[in-house]
Amino acid sequence: MTAVPSVSVGSGAAGAAIFPDSDSRKYRYFEPRSKRATHYEDVTVDVQPDPERYLLQDWIISFPNGKGAYTKDNTAALSSNWHAFRAPDQEWERTHYQRQSKIEAMVQAVIANGRKSGAPKSFDKAWIKVLQNHLGAWKHVEFGLGTSLMQAQRYGYTQMINNATLTNSSYKLRLAQDITLYLAEIGMDIPSFDDAAGKHIWLEDKGWQGTREAIESIMGSADYLEQYFATNIVFEPLVGELFRSGFLMQVASSNGDFITPPVISAAEADYERNLANTIDLMHLLVTDNQHAAHNKKLFQGWVNKHVALANKAAAGLQPIWSQPHSKPVQYADARAQSVERIKKILGELGLTLPKE
Repeated sequence: MTAVPSVSVGSGAAGAAIFPDSDSRKYRYFEPRSKRATHYEDVTVDVQPDPERYLLQDWIISFPNGKGAYTKDNTAALSSNWHAFRAPDQEWERTHYQRQSKIEAMVQAVIANGRKSGAPKSFDKAWIKVLQNHLGAWKHVEFGLGTSLMQAQRYGYTQMINNATLTNSSYKLRLAQDITLYLAEIGMDIPSFDDAAGKHIWLEDKGWQGTREAIESIMGSADYLEQYFATNIVFEPLVGELFRSGFLMQVASSNGDFITPPVISAAEADYERNLANTIDLMHLLVTDNQHAAHNKKLFQGWVNKHVALANKAAAGLQPIWSQPHSKPVQYADARAQSVERIKKILGELGLTLPKE
C-alpha cells in the first residue's frame, strides 16, 4: 500500500495525488481499521471529504465569512486526526433503518396484544397516574435530547462522527414517539386518562424543573461535542437510566403493568450502543498524541458542569419513587447504581466524578 503524502499536490487532476491503493484497481482510498474494510467503512469514511483529504482545490462550497462547509472550531476539543474514529456499532443507513423497523414492530405488537387482552384496565390506579404524569413528561426529555443531537450532527468534522451523532438522535426521537403513541393508545382503554398531563407536568411541576434545566443546558451549548458528551457520558447514566431502568422497568410489573417495560427496554439497548460510540470517540481524544492534556482538562470541565445539573435533576425526581402503591425498589438504591455506573464510565476516560 502506498503512503499518503503529507503535502498537497495542489491539483485536482486525475492521477495528481497518491493515496492508499491509488495504484490498485480496488478503488479504496482510505486506511481500514482492520485488514479488510467493513461495509460501514466503505459507505462512511471520507464521504465527507475536506481540503486535507482529496479536496485539492479547497472547499467546493463556503459560507460568506470564508469558512468552509465544515470547520474544526465547532468544538473546543482538538484532534491530530479527526478521521481516525470508527463507531463500534458500525451503524449506517441500511442497518439503522432495519434495526429501527424491528424495534417498532416489537413495540406495536406488545401494545396491540396488551390492549387486546384488556391489560391497561388492570393497571393499579396510582400507577396509571404515574404513567399519565411522569412517563408523559419523560417523552419531552427524549425529544429534547433528540433535537439537540439532530442539531449537533451537522457540525462534526467527519462523516463518522456525524453519523454516530445522527443515529443517536434518531433513537431518542423514536422513543419520544413510542411513548406518545403508547400513552395515547392505553388512554383509549382507561377512563379519564389525560393525554396532555405530561406536558403540563414537564412545564409546571417543581420536581421536573431540574430535568428541564439539564436538558435545556445541553440543547443550548454551542459546542456540538459537548452536547454529545453531556448526553451520553453524564445525563444518561445519572438521570436517563435512573428513571427508565431504576424506576419504570422495575416498578411497573408489581403494579399490574407488563406493557411499559418492553416499550421502554429498547431505549436501554440504544443507550449501550450510543455509549460505546461516545466512549470510543472521547477515548481517542483524551489519548491524542498532541492534544490529550487539553482535551482531558476540557472534558473534566464538562463533567463538572453537567454532573451538577444532572444531580439536581435526579434529586427533583426522587418523590416519584414513593407514588406507586407497590414499591419494589427504593430511590436510594437506584441512585447508588447510577453513581457507580458513571464512575466506571468516567474511569475509562481518566476523568473523575465531582463531589456533591
